[in-house]
Amino acid sequence: MGLFDKLKQSLLKTKQLLQTDVRDLFKAGEILDDAKLEAFEARLIRTDMGVAAANKIISELRTNHLGRTVVVSELWATVKGTLKELLKGTDGTVWHPDQPLSPLKFAAEKPTVILVVGVNGTGKTTSIAKLTKFLTSNGKTVLLAAGDTFRAAAVEQLTLWATRLNCPIVTKPSGTDPAAVAYAGCDEGVKAGVDVILIDTAGRLHNQANLMKELEKVRKVIDKRIPGAPHECLLVIDATTGQNGLNQAKHFGEAAGCTGIVLAKLDGTAKGGVTVAIRQQMGIPVKYVGVGEQIDDLQLFDPDQFVDALFDDA
Repeated sequence: MGLFDKLKQSLLKTKQLLQTDVRDLFKAGEILDDAKLEAFEARLIRTDMGVAAANKIISELRTNHLGRTVVVSELWATVKGTLKELLKGTDGTVWHPDQPLSPLKFAAEKPTVILVVGVNGTGKTTSIAKLTKFLTSNGKTVLLAAGDTFRAAAVEQLTLWATRLNCPIVTKPSGTDPAAVAYAGCDEGVKAGVDVILIDTAGRLHNQANLMKELEKVRKVIDKRIPGAPHECLLVIDATTGQNGLNQAKHFGEAAGCTGIVLAKLDGTAKGGVTVAIRQQMGIPVKYVGVGEQIDDLQLFDPDQFVDALFDDA
């Protein structure tokens, strides 16, 4: 299965929710009225893209098509164009489908440090393994630092992945200060001359003030060893949480200085629209999406491809 086909498959539930009964709603030759637009807006909101994004799409449809004869292809063109605009945002993030590493900000001189944060159960450790595979497949050398020292199982799981991926890893005993692991990982990464250092952190709820302060300490320690680092802070969000994921993004964004999202488990939800809500309300771009359970099932998030996959055959 090709990359685009995998993306289409992962968006199938969201696509089915969005398009169910829509063909009956928008019939060629009929006149587009407010009742049809209101029904479509409700369908958009159910994908968890948020009221603001749904309102924007309906506003564009109303401006360009209300009271006119329905031409289905033209309606979808307006919807797709508006969604792509919302997903791209205005922060200068650029996606190049032929350059899979393009949305990541690499340091002028290696190593580049990527801090990975998220709530327990989001698939953070697995996402780190997938990102490691993605980076190494694109020519980067990677070192892992197992900073989730509160859960021995997390360190064991990441160590197992490191072995499978033939990737060096820095670990410390359970209960070690996570900042110490982060520092050791940076120190080892510099000595080893790797391209990228990926640092795991303990899963935490966005409302746990003491643990959020711990993230601030980790950032300071990283910067002490490698000035200007971390260069990226990626928040792993479980797509199945929908709008709850947006609450996570807001709080983590403030405490950890998140620069991008890894949207995990996109294939398991009809709430794929949350990607739009995150982008519009947070200004944090979704940089990668998990589209399956295999180690290779992590893809560059490209707004154009995402929208095309969502409305393919529409």
